[in-house]
Formats: sequence, C-alpha cells, structure tokens
Amino acid sequence: MEPLAFRMRPTHFSQVVGQDHLVGENGILPKMLETNKYLSFILYGPPGCGKTTIANIFAKESKIDTYFFNASTDNKQRLMDIIDTTAYHNILLIIDEIHRMKTDIQDYLLPFIENGKVTIIGLTALNPYQTVNPAIRSRCHLYRVNELTDDDLKSVILKGLEFLDLDLNINANAIDLIIRFSNHEVRSALNLLEAAALVLKDGDTITSSSIKMVMGKANLNLDSDGDNYYILLSALQKSIRGSDVHASLHYLARLIVLGDLESIIRRLMVISYEDIGLANPNLHNKVYLACEVSKKLGFPEARIPLSNIVIEMALSPKSNSAITAIDFALKDLETIDTGLIPNFLTNLIFISKPEL
Repeated sequence: MEPLAFRMRPTHFSQVVGQDHLVGENGILPKMLETNKYLSFILYGPPGCGKTTIANIFAKESKIDTYFFNASTDNKQRLMDIIDTTAYHNILLIIDEIHRMKTDIQDYLLPFIENGKVTIIGLTALNPYQTVNPAIRSRCHLYRVNELTDDDLKSVILKGLEFLDLDLNINANAIDLIIRFSNHEVRSALNLLEAAALVLKDGDTITSSSIKMVMGKANLNLDSDGDNYYILLSALQKSIRGSDVHASLHYLARLIVLGDLESIIRRLMVISYEDIGLANPNLHNKVYLACEVSKKLGFPEARIPLSNIVIEMALSPKSNSAITAIDFALKDLETIDTGLIPNFLTNLIFISKPEL
C-alpha cells in the first residue's frame, strides 16, 4: 500500500492547505486556468510546503502538454529533445530545483520563454532573488508558497487520522509533538502519524509517548546533498549577520551533526569578509586560524574552535561595505562605456618617451 502522505496528496486546488493566496478562489493560479492565459512563474518556499503538488495540479488542469525537467540531474540534450518533439505547439515545462540550472541550459531556454513557446513553472526551496539567474527571474512571476502554520498542520493530521480509517484517537500533546518534529512538513507529519498508528490497536489513543516510540531522532532537515543543507548554511550566515549568538550556535550544531567540516569552514570564511568585513579586519586572521585548527582536529574536537569563533563572529561589529562596493563596480561594467585607461595609470608614457 502507498504511504499515507502519497494517498493524501491533493489533486485539486481546493484540497491544498495554507496557500489560499495562490490557489484560493481569487488566487492567481486558478485565474490563469480559467482564462487559459499562462504566465511563467517560480514557486519558492521551504521544503514540504506543497510547491510540487501545486505545480502538478496546475499542469493537470491546464490545456497544454506538460514536461518535467530536473535542473540538478537533467542535461541540455534532454531539454533540446523536449523542445524538438513539440516544435509546433506551446508547452508547459516544470523545472525542479531551478536554482541549479546551468548557464548553457538557461541560454538555450530563454528565447523559447521569450516568444511564449515554453511556459515554465520553476520550483526552489531557496530565495530566487539570490539564487536564480536574473535573466530567467526577470521573465517569471515569483510566488511564495508559505510554510504551513500549526493550525494548518493540525487539520492535516486530523484528516490523516480519518484517512487511515482505523478506530484510533489522538490527543493534543501528540499533535503538538508531531508538528514540532515534522519541521512543518506535511510529508514528515503524516509519516509520523502513520508510523504511530502501526504500533497501536483499535480503540487506542495516539499519545506523545506513541510518537516518541516511532520517532527516533528528531527530523532536523539534515540532508547533506539537498537544498535543505544550503538553507542551513544560509541560516548560520544570517544568524551571525544578525548578531544572534544562540541562533548561530543552533545552526552550527545542526551542521556539525552532518559532519561536513569543509562546508562549514568555507561558509565561515565567506561570512568573515562578506558580513564582518572592514568593521573588524583583525578578526579575519582569527577566523582563518580557527578554521585551520578545526581541520587539523577533525570532529568531534573541531566543534570547540568552531564554537569559539562563531560566538566571536556573532558578537563582532558588521560591515558589508566591501562586497557592496565591488558589486556596484561590477554592475557599472554592464551599463557604462568603460573607455580607455588614462595614460597616467599606464606605462605608455614611458614607452613613447624611452629617455624618461
């Protein structure tokens, strides 16, 4: 039998929880379907909030052929094959992990988005303003898919209990625990509920003890290969940037559990120059030394210098003036005529007058 989360996956917008701003009666997505006017858009939001489900429902209800493309695993040839086989009609292309799309694929796809042959639905758990290529982003509408609230998840859990069709009850503490340890992901919440139901018999009540029995470790969204990992790295950086010591240590701990020391070190070095910058230049060497010590020690001892330096970085004054300045300079190169380099900044004067 399919997992409960699979069986309960919504097949109509009316069944989607917590996203009325997109799929409700006055939402933009139903309006597109009603008018048969399809705009390219990107759905972004945390894992487990329903991005893929919404895209699949939209595709099913649309009047055009739909194809799926995974930007992290599919190559340019796959996209070319899709375009070639649909040469004479428009298509809908759902692009999973759109932030991972390679430049050559983007360059090939852009003209088809521009002329309307391809309408895309991009999916990403990351911030598209920071991670999606501007050329793609400027041709798409950006729609946030919200993290589900506690009330949203509670309604899903209760509906899931009915869906199991078992003579079971659940108390409030158990619901709260499922919500807490599911990280507001519908799939994780329903998996916990289904597992708890398996160890009980008819007439029993699912309690917090039932949940703990099947839960094992808390679901910390620990995935060293997926988007969640980069979200954790981003959370660490933003916590240090915001001078929140407790949050910085929390996200450092979650990254330490994954054991990828190189990624932690690389991110700390970036934070040192990007967020602390000129406000505390003396700290850069300390960050470098702490990272080197951590590499020599390895885990578990590496947690000690990492903790020390993360606390100091969080407490340090911050300045992003250096990265802001160089980004402005790079932007200038796109919009102004750079002209010739002034003679007084070159050696040309000495070449033309060797006696000097």
